[in-house]
Amino acid sequence: MAILESSVHLIKMIFVFLCFTLISNYGVEAFNNDVSETGLDGVGVNRTGYHFQSPKNWINDPNGPMYYNGIYHLFYQYNPKAAAWASDIVWGHSVSKDMVNWFCLDVAMAPMDSFDVNGCWSGSATILPGNKPVMLYTGIDINNVQVQNIAVPKNSSDPLLVEWKKLHKNPLILPPNGINATSFRDPTTAWLGKDGYWRILVGSERSNLGTALLFRSKDFMEWTASENNFHSAPDTGIWECPDFFPVSLKGKKGLDTSESGADVKYILKVSVQRTWSDFYTVGAYCLNKDAYVPDNTPGNHYSTTTGLKFDYGKFYASKTFFDEAKNRRILWAWVNESDSAADDFAKGWAGIQAIPRTLWLDRNGKQLLQWPIEELKTLRTNEVKLKKTPLTKGSVFEVQGITAAQADIEVRFRLPSLENAESFDPSWNDAQQLCGRKDATVQGGIGPFGLLTLASKDLDEYTAVFFRVFKAQDKPVVLMCSGGIRSSLKVELDKPSYGAFVDVDLIDGEISLRSLIDHTVVESFGAGGKTCITTRVYPTLAVGMEAHLYAFNNGTETVEIKRLNAWTMQTPNMNLGHEISLAFPA
Repeated sequence: MAILESSVHLIKMIFVFLCFTLISNYGVEAFNNDVSETGLDGVGVNRTGYHFQSPKNWINDPNGPMYYNGIYHLFYQYNPKAAAWASDIVWGHSVSKDMVNWFCLDVAMAPMDSFDVNGCWSGSATILPGNKPVMLYTGIDINNVQVQNIAVPKNSSDPLLVEWKKLHKNPLILPPNGINATSFRDPTTAWLGKDGYWRILVGSERSNLGTALLFRSKDFMEWTASENNFHSAPDTGIWECPDFFPVSLKGKKGLDTSESGADVKYILKVSVQRTWSDFYTVGAYCLNKDAYVPDNTPGNHYSTTTGLKFDYGKFYASKTFFDEAKNRRILWAWVNESDSAADDFAKGWAGIQAIPRTLWLDRNGKQLLQWPIEELKTLRTNEVKLKKTPLTKGSVFEVQGITAAQADIEVRFRLPSLENAESFDPSWNDAQQLCGRKDATVQGGIGPFGLLTLASKDLDEYTAVFFRVFKAQDKPVVLMCSGGIRSSLKVELDKPSYGAFVDVDLIDGEISLRSLIDHTVVESFGAGGKTCITTRVYPTLAVGMEAHLYAFNNGTETVEIKRLNAWTMQTPNMNLGHEISLAFPA
């Protein structure tokens, strides 16, 4: 039996490396289906073409993403039994050379031991000195207590790190006194302080205070809770999936999680289950007190209406890692469904991952900027270009020549004088609510203008992504919206109008938009990645080759498309239909 298992493992390794070689030698076309012919590229009307998803069943949080010995690894919460979440969830595992083409491996960790028998929940990867990867993760033990555990590769010479073992020392960390045993989860990547101690955060709550608890260790095995409060915030409920990392004050270069210095700021991100949102703040880390202090700047808090978010749409449980191959910090996140549980069972799968993004600190030092990884450009084909195209009042202009259901669009708008812009009411502090009230059908002065994505020919269906500009006392207020009730004719779907304010001065009178369209998801990046919104939609008419893309303007003032570039996106290898091995008892 051992010989048979070894042979199967060897065959899988050879297969994956052959695929890596094909992609390296011939590019993504070696695995691409021509979407221009089929429109659905063989994946069905609801599956995405170039977003990460498993062949079947449920996935949620990204876990332990890392770059190790030339290969990108993505682990993720996976239910191998059904297209629904289950508490006894496992760690799925896929590998890639470029974060575009992915190959599915066996389950990395499954609930088998007393310290995780009821579920292997979320966690993070840390690369220890000597190039040794380890995973810290939350296990749900035999008493349904949330505890923190450790796992290491069974064979560190295996380039794919297929098999993982949990150490007998588990559990490493139990809930401290005063912490609810069912609200203590999701350890972060560890960082090494100048004092020689490793540190991690674990999400929790105390008396309705969202809390990040800090633990220290000299040897990565014995962990002690900090006596100081690392950081907390009122009226947020439990903090899930905390993430803590440094960012440079000088340019886009990413930093290793343990890096520190005078030219460094810190980001603390938390996932707030109460609103299903990922909030972050920019601040300072005091090592001698093991405390984090957010900067005193507008929006730098965890408010449900005005706090900074990675993404203002359907985007949750995010996780970053430092990519040493290209000196950048990469952001992953789970995109949940907007249809019903019955629909998920009918589809046979649920959940995707957002496109991995590079992130860095804006030059103003007040917020992060995000952009799809550069490797995504390898999927672009059939480019269409437009220049100096006016969009007068009521204009709806079709962008032709691409497969609109699976596309990448970059557009830069030139705005007129703000003289005839609507006046902004200072009481409008909830951008999402404002987008719902002033959607794409409500005429304004400057805007709404933008894109109608996944649109039917007669515009009975469309997912609008647009801007609206207001006059205000200090500087213009720019509203960005996406989604809305017209995204599908199906009435039972979740179809909110997502929205956020864009912190941009409009000094040059221009604003940019990029939208990644992929059958049932639209990821949009406003003003060079200052504001990001992901929508999950299920059109009934705008499907495959029946999907259209339009630029539009429903403002009284003419807006110009300064330039527009659009591409059909090819389909990479996406786990190649290989089913994840059910490497645990039924």
